[in-house]
Amino acid sequence: MPSPYRAIFAAPGTLGFSAAGFFGRMPLAMMGIGVVTMVSQMTGRYGLAGALSATLAMAAAVMGPQVSRMVDRYGQRRVLRPVTLVAAAAVAGLLVCAQQRLPDWTLFVFAAGAGCVPSMGSMVRARWAAIYRGSGRQLHTAYSWESIVDEVCFIFGPIVSIGLSTAWFPEAGPLVAGVFLVTGVFWLTSQRATEPAPHPKEHHTGGSALRSPGLQVLVTAFVATGAIFGAVDVVTVAFAEERGHKAAASLVLAVYALGSCLAGAVFGLVHLRGKPSTRWLVGVCAMAVSMIPLQLAGSLPFLAVALFVAGLAIAPTMVTTMALVEQHVPRTQLTEGMTWTSTGLAVGVALGSSAAGWVVDASGAGAGYAVPVVAGALAAAVAFLGYRRLAEPVTAEVATGGRGEDDRHLRTDDEHVA
Repeated sequence: MPSPYRAIFAAPGTLGFSAAGFFGRMPLAMMGIGVVTMVSQMTGRYGLAGALSATLAMAAAVMGPQVSRMVDRYGQRRVLRPVTLVAAAAVAGLLVCAQQRLPDWTLFVFAAGAGCVPSMGSMVRARWAAIYRGSGRQLHTAYSWESIVDEVCFIFGPIVSIGLSTAWFPEAGPLVAGVFLVTGVFWLTSQRATEPAPHPKEHHTGGSALRSPGLQVLVTAFVATGAIFGAVDVVTVAFAEERGHKAAASLVLAVYALGSCLAGAVFGLVHLRGKPSTRWLVGVCAMAVSMIPLQLAGSLPFLAVALFVAGLAIAPTMVTTMALVEQHVPRTQLTEGMTWTSTGLAVGVALGSSAAGWVVDASGAGAGYAVPVVAGALAAAVAFLGYRRLAEPVTAEVATGGRGEDDRHLRTDDEHVA
């Protein structure tokens, strides 16, 4: 492990909560694609599969910020354990309904209930922020590390989920995802020493973290960015099936995540200067442009290469986003603020997967890759229009959570950290 990454794990407990976060985040990469694979195998209906995946994502988008707001107020352990049990029960109900071939509406009911899944990435990043707040360089490296973990999940998650559902039984992928979720959450919440201190209601400035103009830009752009990811997942499965190699979709999607993982690893070693808002704008535009070559894909190898290149822009953009969230959101609402970006992605995944599913059903997988191109163009447009909000100086009240000048040093350095 390169020395900057080794250094961040010198703090006690960091390796444990990061490992728990890995297991807890696997369902993010496994559940949606697992449901798509399960339903398409059972029914052959990609429209239904995409709609169910969209329901999962939309439910998580609605519930995620509310769960994180409670975490900020009451602590991770008190909130995450009961919420996770509810989500696990809903996943179990979804699989039983699918296995018993019950009416479609029952699938949607349980898919909506599964939206209680907590944003594990936000929980882990909040722990890093509590440990290294005020140390911009180390926090940059920690965020880069967590982006690598995210992408490792997306490398192995689809492989495990699609592989289990195609080689074992259709419900196997989502089932194992649920096991990972419960394991990760209970392991994380058992580590009390690194749990961020809760901020009771009286310490909050009032209202949602989404009142921040900068966060509004990030979330809106991430809706379009999430549509890219959701569409790519669904269309890639259909593209591989059209060519008689459905199981290979997991490998192609893993290559997509691998590109992001490698870029994130390098990004964490670099001490960049300048405005994070500028790097974020460049990153969003790079993701948009990288969708264009997918229109030319005529084979799985070509598609894999194109997605690898596209993945290079993802992790650096995500790392920069987390730094911007910390700068534009009061620290008493940091977990909620980070979750709102995940919510934007989830909404986008829902829209993108649903739209892609209907396009594939109507016109085939080749036409489906037009969906991420449109989504990328929208993301770039939002990034350009909202750039000034992100580039504006952060007020003392936002930087400190309304707690005065004494806490101003806790803000990440805007000019030196991505």
